[in-house]
Amino acid sequence: MKAVFIFLVYKKQPKEALLSTLEKQTALQKLAMKSGKWLPEFVLLYYNYNVFDMNPTIESNPLLDRLPKHLKQFIKPQDYSDYTPINQAVWRYVMRKNVDYLSKMAHNSYLEGLKKTGIEIDNIPSMYGMNRILTEIGWAAVAVDGFIPPNAFMEFQAYNVLVIASDIRQLEHIEYTPAPDIIHEGAGHAPIIANPEYAEYLRRFGEIGCKAISSDKDYQMYEAIRLLSIVKEAEDTPQGTIDEAEKAVEDLQNNMGELSEMAQIRNLHWWTVEYGLIGTLDNPKIYGAGLLSSIGESAWCMTAEVKKLPYSIDAAHANFDITKPQPQLYVTPNFAYLNLVLEEFANKMALRTGGLSGIEKLIVSGALGTIELSTGLQVSGVFTNVIEQDGKPIYIQTIGKTALASREKELVGHGTLNHADGFGSPIGKLKGINLAIEDMSPKDLSAYNITESNSVKLEFEGNIMVEGEIITGSRNLQGEIILIRFKNCTVTHGETVLFQPEWGVYDMAVGKKVVSTFSGPADANSFDLITHMPSSTTIKAKHTAERDDLEVLYQMVRIIRKSKDIYASLDPIFLRLKKDHPNDWLLAVEIAELLKDRNDTQLLNEVLNYLEDLKQKRPKIAHLITGGLDLIFRTITKL
Repeated sequence: MKAVFIFLVYKKQPKEALLSTLEKQTALQKLAMKSGKWLPEFVLLYYNYNVFDMNPTIESNPLLDRLPKHLKQFIKPQDYSDYTPINQAVWRYVMRKNVDYLSKMAHNSYLEGLKKTGIEIDNIPSMYGMNRILTEIGWAAVAVDGFIPPNAFMEFQAYNVLVIASDIRQLEHIEYTPAPDIIHEGAGHAPIIANPEYAEYLRRFGEIGCKAISSDKDYQMYEAIRLLSIVKEAEDTPQGTIDEAEKAVEDLQNNMGELSEMAQIRNLHWWTVEYGLIGTLDNPKIYGAGLLSSIGESAWCMTAEVKKLPYSIDAAHANFDITKPQPQLYVTPNFAYLNLVLEEFANKMALRTGGLSGIEKLIVSGALGTIELSTGLQVSGVFTNVIEQDGKPIYIQTIGKTALASREKELVGHGTLNHADGFGSPIGKLKGINLAIEDMSPKDLSAYNITESNSVKLEFEGNIMVEGEIITGSRNLQGEIILIRFKNCTVTHGETVLFQPEWGVYDMAVGKKVVSTFSGPADANSFDLITHMPSSTTIKAKHTAERDDLEVLYQMVRIIRKSKDIYASLDPIFLRLKKDHPNDWLLAVEIAELLKDRNDTQLLNEVLNYLEDLKQKRPKIAHLITGGLDLIFRTITKL
């Protein structure tokens, strides 16, 4: 059950009209009493999150419906009532500052994108409302809990789904937070995808990026960054805990060794999607979501202190530090160039090169991966061994559950139940025969005795011997043999036995070379991928009596502003703020905004003097106060 807030808003109305209402509400007497004095000039006002900021009805979206189960495990509901009045004020401050500044410094797609995606200045966006609008441009959005694994993040993009961390940064971190939040995702990523050219880059990046092979250190880095983002964003985290989390990230950054494909493509993602500039080196514009959502770094990045470099594939080797402002940024001349660099990088990935090096990358990763042979047969599992000769793989081996597929669809009878203990097979041509098995006609196969019910002895290049009785074979749509099944089979490499008859039926893959290797299974339905168990969970803001009281004051101001009530007095709210919450600055800025258009110069001056004193008392937030007031007392860009 959601909490109901009850407010008393100061009104200049007849005392008698108010007393009749207040007298019926005995539960409100404590709120209506101040220093033992009854304040009948307060009007009763009820506020319920479910009414005032009601969650829209969840509507199905075809893009979300087609997501595979292993991605849906990361999705969490966006409970709009979790957003407090302070959260809404933080969103509004950041958006007002950003729209004002970025209307001049961001790529021209930004403002247009805000309109197309339904992002408002005054209200945190509803995921469901966004989805209705995003559908019109071929995208959707889902809420998640903080950072999710890079492969999953990119795979969502491949499905044209924007991942949005639905939490929002605390007021203390209003300029920047290392934690992903709805300001970063909703106000940063969403507007730019309204540009069709950039949206296709993002989709294509996800499609390629989710196939990048990771290392064990990549996963350690993901966990370390996730933990750091959580402890830095959480309230009252001991500095020692933050220092320890930062050191863990720094140690990993300094000891990553040779960068994996995932580490490299993550760098490209960072320097484009997150922190990219577009245009010329002398006059760049902002399009990266990390910059679009940071009121501090969006201004800092345009100074001469941040080096501007022409974007190229070299950015794949430029690591970044998520805990600090970036010392350099990359500038792409246009969105089309991003795709050129992406394809250049993809051409170097095992996804396209395959071969021995691709298999070795999978072995080093120790994670579920796939190799694809020249016949199109795909073997998915955890690869543990490869036998090679002259730089070519001649035998591959997996351990544990393995599945065989063709064209990303599991072959009937070749799922993990059939290959529960691993899979091994020779790769390449038969020794002394120039024609590969896959290229043999029925007549050729018969000539070499490779037909059903025949006992054969197949000697492959590299001294791999397969000897047994052929049961049957499987072909692809082009008619090529892709798999041969044996019984009473023995497979050897020199003196080493790789398979023996008592182990059961032997399935031999057919393929003269490995044309592709990539992360993850060929058919996601072959494996139980519902295993997302992050080592850390996000920490929600604490509920204290003091915090709840301040939330009430913020909500009173929010209601007055939204109702455009020029008669509701702000004086009692400001008095409570000064007395009970003397360190809060944002609410005073909002009160000043409402007072600007009222004929109450006395209270306005009191508020401005209060803020001036607060700037002296809290110099670290002085520029935020100045920035907020600057927006109020001049015209800002309107959406």
